[in-house]
Amino acid sequence: MGVMEMKRLILTMSFPIMISMLVQALYNIVDSMFVARVSEAALNAVSICYPVQMIMVAVACGTGVGINALLSRSLGEQKPETAEQVAMHGLFLAACSWIVFALIGLFCAEAFLSLFASDAEIMAMGVSYMQICTICSIGVFAEIAYERIMQSTGNPIYNMIIQGAGALINIILDPILIFGMFGLPQMGVSGAALATVIGQIAAMFLGAYITRRKVKEIQVRLRKFRIDPRLIARMYRIAVPAILMQSVMSFMTVMMNMILVSFSALAVSVFSIYYKLQQFVFMAVLGMTNALVPVISYNFGAGNKERITQAIRFSLWFAAGIMLIGTLLFQLFPDRLLMLFEAGEQMLAIGIPALKTISLSFLFAGISMVLCAVFQSLNRSLFSLVVTLLRQMIILLPLAYVLASSFGLDMCWWAFLITEVISALISLFFLGNVRRKIIQPM
Repeated sequence: MGVMEMKRLILTMSFPIMISMLVQALYNIVDSMFVARVSEAALNAVSICYPVQMIMVAVACGTGVGINALLSRSLGEQKPETAEQVAMHGLFLAACSWIVFALIGLFCAEAFLSLFASDAEIMAMGVSYMQICTICSIGVFAEIAYERIMQSTGNPIYNMIIQGAGALINIILDPILIFGMFGLPQMGVSGAALATVIGQIAAMFLGAYITRRKVKEIQVRLRKFRIDPRLIARMYRIAVPAILMQSVMSFMTVMMNMILVSFSALAVSVFSIYYKLQQFVFMAVLGMTNALVPVISYNFGAGNKERITQAIRFSLWFAAGIMLIGTLLFQLFPDRLLMLFEAGEQMLAIGIPALKTISLSFLFAGISMVLCAVFQSLNRSLFSLVVTLLRQMIILLPLAYVLASSFGLDMCWWAFLITEVISALISLFFLGNVRRKIIQPM
């Protein structure tokens, strides 16, 4: 963290995390591809539940940012006992998050589904899918906590192993449980949910084993664990803005669905498909920014401003390259991407303009994503929260509503490009502030 050449360090740290996050995106893609073969109603049910899954991942990843930053900073400050307490508190908070979402799924699933669907078949499938995903969500929370512990100690290769194992189990079980193979009953949407949570729980156990056996910097010893409210407060001071940042993406999806449903249910499905497809581009950048957080946090703790500057500069160029590749794919092959989901003529008519227009915003989104990670690492989480709120809510949703209601569905997609350009400019302004007040005086 403190001595390796910066480009090599970021690439070495990023690649396993990028692979693991791309594998995570594969969960949703594979589920939807198989579910689309069951029926259009089944795909609608899963699409409606998708924001809830996003919120769970947002809470898990946001808490992970707190674990990541504090653990890396403690190691940079040569405080191994504090680092171990951070790791154990991170696992404790993962368990608390699971209990909260299990209760939400148990008692609120039907109320949530009723906001978007009146069809009895969609309601029944959606409630079943949501309850399985929430009540059995211990896997996703604990798995991500273990991943962040590994990242913070410079062992991201293990992330790829546990994510890959979980995804492989999910992919194998999907057709078996959805369509009923090897003597098992045909479970449809419920089978897709079970395949997902079984994969996540398997990854959780593998993460626990690897952390215990391979991560020598951290020892998770429950007999030494004592709940420290001050440490939890420090962790959530970093984590809450990150949770809100990622949760607003779920809220944005819900609100966009409300805007799009006025045109057709097919428009909602197109947006859900777009969102899952763009994850393959955005998850690559998010993987890199997840590696960036411990790198900058460590060097912030060590007081090395030159390495912080090198990390910021290289990460911006790296993200730009990934986003340009993603833009080209969406511009050149939108029809082939949509056909992965059994797209008919109507879906292609809506989806091709949507994918081509929204993908023009990718480059500007990459700038904001990298700089948000920088702000989190340098104790400026509020800047990250402001930029994310602008990108996902404050600018995007009103602009999308105005363009959709005034000019039609095709113009609605231009709201993404306009929003990302404005947000990138504001992010660069905040970066100037951080340079003057934090980096240069170091």
